[in-house]
Amino acid sequence: MKTKKTAAVIGSGFGGLSLAIRLQAAGFDTTVLEKRDKPGGRAYVYQDQGFVFDGGPTVITDPSALEALFTLGGREMKDYVELMPVDPMYRLCWEDGDVFDYTNDADRLEAQIRKRNPADVDGYRRFLDYSRKVFHKGYLELGHVPFLNFGSMIKVAPALMKLRAYRSVYDQVSRFIQDEHLRQAFSFHPLLVGGNPFKASSIYALIHALEREWGVWFARGGTGALVRAMVRLFEDLGGTIRLNSEVARIDTADGRITGLATRDGYSKKFDAVASNADVLHTYGKLLGHTDRGRKQSQALHKRDWSMSLFVIYFGLKRVHPDLKHHMVLFGPRYRELIDDIFNAPGLSDDFSLYLHAPTLTDPSLAPEGCSAYYVLSPVPHLGTADIDWDEVGPKYTDRILDYLERHHIPGLKEDLVTCHTLHPFGFRDELNSHLGSAFSVEPVLTQSAWFRPHNRDSKIPNLYLVGAGTHPGAGIPGVVGSARATAGLMLKDFGLPVPAR
Repeated sequence: MKTKKTAAVIGSGFGGLSLAIRLQAAGFDTTVLEKRDKPGGRAYVYQDQGFVFDGGPTVITDPSALEALFTLGGREMKDYVELMPVDPMYRLCWEDGDVFDYTNDADRLEAQIRKRNPADVDGYRRFLDYSRKVFHKGYLELGHVPFLNFGSMIKVAPALMKLRAYRSVYDQVSRFIQDEHLRQAFSFHPLLVGGNPFKASSIYALIHALEREWGVWFARGGTGALVRAMVRLFEDLGGTIRLNSEVARIDTADGRITGLATRDGYSKKFDAVASNADVLHTYGKLLGHTDRGRKQSQALHKRDWSMSLFVIYFGLKRVHPDLKHHMVLFGPRYRELIDDIFNAPGLSDDFSLYLHAPTLTDPSLAPEGCSAYYVLSPVPHLGTADIDWDEVGPKYTDRILDYLERHHIPGLKEDLVTCHTLHPFGFRDELNSHLGSAFSVEPVLTQSAWFRPHNRDSKIPNLYLVGAGTHPGAGIPGVVGSARATAGLMLKDFGLPVPAR
């Protein structure tokens, strides 16, 4: 009987779990090693006094990519987890009282645009047509295809230029839409994957078409329920997951990976290793004892990294049904604030916020009559602004909660039951993220596709990357797409058939 090939996946984020499922379903004997006591990576789950808080990504936009994982394993996703539609997909609020429900209902969406500026209805339709073209090229065609050499980039360059990939998302939106609030409404999406709308390639305008294609969804039981479903699928297929098992070193010999060792004393030989850990942590720490690790670490230090986040998880003893599940709360400045987030050496006096209110969709995430939330503020990473978050964090928490109480959640402070935060120090220390970056390498054109860290290392042939730091980038669809790209390489390298989906 032929011995199964063995693979280790470092990290159990969405990218790591998606890759592990694909490998296990294809015939690898796969082990996932996770530093923390629960799986999920950035999708870690916090619980306190009956409240359940999803730590990270809460916007599910391509359920078909997740369904494909269960299909590969001969299962059906509905037997593991239920996805529920969210409408509106987002409610956008400005300080002048303006409100825009960003919905997948074309008539409702266009009615709101017409009310603001009738000329922008036609402009929006042209933008949607553009977004769909970018979606087909950038997501459906290239979002799961690895770029391992410059020639692969040259082949797609004409199509990218035709789609004006050299323009920023905001500039491209502005070609179609006149109203400033609508320009913000259709350009903020790069922030969801760590990008600056004024720098990120207009290719990221595809996110709008992606949301219009499938809508926005939420897992019953929270994003953590989706993580648990993926872990159960992986284990049902025969895979092994080790928690509280932080990898300390990836071992090499004769230019190849031979295995790895963890801080709790576990060590094992593997035919291949894929890392869902932070890409600079992978090279600088786990491979820091090798020439390749040191060289790649030096090169990665020169990259531009995405911003960080300040996140407050809080539970209230009251329900606020007038809120929406996903809310984007724009501050008094847009361009100037984003410039501060990516470039300023300190913290701005103002902020824009994303408010997540999941108990409006699934009340089970809080005790009866209560509600659970998280609110995040994009903030500079630690290389941009050297802020002592242990000192600044409590003050910043008060500023944000005071703002929410004043504008959106009356009585918040009086109703507060539980509250805790995650800030750049946590991203750095708990998640091993370079500079506390929340989304890894910044998504700009010169750091995309072939210019991004590759799905397979160019010098160590059995070392692979998966997740936000490699192609195509951050966000649930991005990291699930990276798993498909990386799995395809691994299966081909080891002589196993590559599934069509």
